[in-house]
Amino acid sequence: MASVCFFYGSILNYNYNHSKTRSFRICKPSSSLQSTSKEFIAAEPLVRRSANYKSSLWSYDHVQSLSSKYIGEDYTARAHTLKEDVKTLIQSVGNPLGTLELVDELQRLGISYHFEDEINVVLEMIYYNYYKTQNKWNNLDLNTKALGFRLLRQHAYQVPQEIFLNFKDKTQNLNPQLLEDVVGMLNLYEASYYSFEDESILDDVRDFTTKYFEENLEKLDGNTSSLVKHALELPLHWRLPRVEAKWFMEVYEQRSGINPTLIELAKLDFNLVQAIHIEDLKHSSRWWTNTMWDKKLSFARDRLVENFLWAVGVSYLPHFSLGRRTLAKVIAMITTIDDVYDVFGTLDELEQFTDVISRWDIHAIGELPDYMKICFLGFYNSVNEIAYNTLTNTGFLILTYLNKVWGDLCKSYLVEAQWYHNGYTPTLEEYLENACVSISGPLVLMHVTFLTSITLTKEILQCIDMSNNIVRYSSIIFRLADDLGTSSDEMARGDTPKAIQCYMHESGATEEEARRYIKKLISETWKKLNKERAAAKSKFLWEFIDHATNLDRMALFMYAKGDGHGCPDVIKSHVLSLLFNPIEGQQW
Repeated sequence: MASVCFFYGSILNYNYNHSKTRSFRICKPSSSLQSTSKEFIAAEPLVRRSANYKSSLWSYDHVQSLSSKYIGEDYTARAHTLKEDVKTLIQSVGNPLGTLELVDELQRLGISYHFEDEINVVLEMIYYNYYKTQNKWNNLDLNTKALGFRLLRQHAYQVPQEIFLNFKDKTQNLNPQLLEDVVGMLNLYEASYYSFEDESILDDVRDFTTKYFEENLEKLDGNTSSLVKHALELPLHWRLPRVEAKWFMEVYEQRSGINPTLIELAKLDFNLVQAIHIEDLKHSSRWWTNTMWDKKLSFARDRLVENFLWAVGVSYLPHFSLGRRTLAKVIAMITTIDDVYDVFGTLDELEQFTDVISRWDIHAIGELPDYMKICFLGFYNSVNEIAYNTLTNTGFLILTYLNKVWGDLCKSYLVEAQWYHNGYTPTLEEYLENACVSISGPLVLMHVTFLTSITLTKEILQCIDMSNNIVRYSSIIFRLADDLGTSSDEMARGDTPKAIQCYMHESGATEEEARRYIKKLISETWKKLNKERAAAKSKFLWEFIDHATNLDRMALFMYAKGDGHGCPDVIKSHVLSLLFNPIEGQQW
């Protein structure tokens, strides 16, 4: 680790007060930087903007006190026994609908990752026996067609939309009071969200099923009604897997004839994985506290736990522990640097900061004001450490790639700062061209590329070359979901116009009309992302697309009820249920 610069000790010596007057004492850590040391007082009044962010809900001591009992061999042994029982169950179902329903339940309960090989075998068999050609699917009922279409497209099988060519003929006599008929329509509705661009049949399916449920919602019984409302609020394909698993466990338990093995494994596995998440969070919390940013850069959002939740959203799987720890750091740095540009920095300071980051020159730190020295030094150390760990683990030097994406992010932030200071409202197209970078999607996904299970340099470079469209589409969805949730708060404090305001300014639309248009853009971009997934030819690219898709699902979750990232009360209950509190009630 000697090759990585660690200057956190010097950060502790800074005395910084971000009021209208600033006073600094700069203590440099090494002789190479002594020439830039000096004392000065800038007494000029300088009024800074403030977003008035709330303090963190979760103290360092509270996070470090977290623990889980689900770490013993007894629990892992019981989980192993249950998994073996489920493997036998997958192989013994027999009929296509029963097999598809089991696969769907495993996915929604959050435990399908244990059975990837078994699921791939049965889906391939079902595809070739029932879905490959029109002659094979003609005799299937609509429910089986719909569920099979969704699961097979999800796993990149080429099932055409023509499977639903005469779907309206099959739905004429459905009874909304019969659970079987409602489930069939729900599966048809969910299948439509795996559509590609210009698939008019699936567009008709989505419109038809949505209208059907809206017209018949009052006729449904309580349990069925909750299922339908859940789907209409957000389709399954757009939902965050970990959150959906917690919700679906409760729904599944209320059904008649449930499989006790599945629900026991789902609950136990949730708690076992949560125990890993707790250790990952505690590790991330120690890093965050060592940066001192929560105290020295108090104008910025202190959101370590929420940043970690983003990392869980990208992948909750046990083997992604290093990835979660790394992404928590990355997202925490993004959040702080975003606030430097969005809230606190003057335009001159931001231009300096962008130049120093683009040059990646530690010796240029003397050009910056003290709060930016603290930010740059902590950021510089952390990114170099990430690059160092990757080099020692894989032999692949990624620092050049990281320098590039961090530089691009800060340049996009600077563009928005210049728009703000110049009072400029861009067109929607101009805004999105810059905003799909400033949302940080390309940066996060570049880090994800180096955190997947594949470590061969050749395959990683191939993924970077082949993933341009995936990154762009994922970043657009991420950006628009963010704007829908945060636009009102940000505009109230005088930020740069977001997608909604750009469209209103350009078209003369009302805010309600603009929001509808942005939601339509999200839907159309999902179709493009679906097509990229279907075209993926390697397991590595599928894994990368899963992470990119989960980033969008996380954005839709985080901003569904407002700014969950900026206002932590919005998602407090989810933090408790996903990270802190195990599922109780099962005897192991």
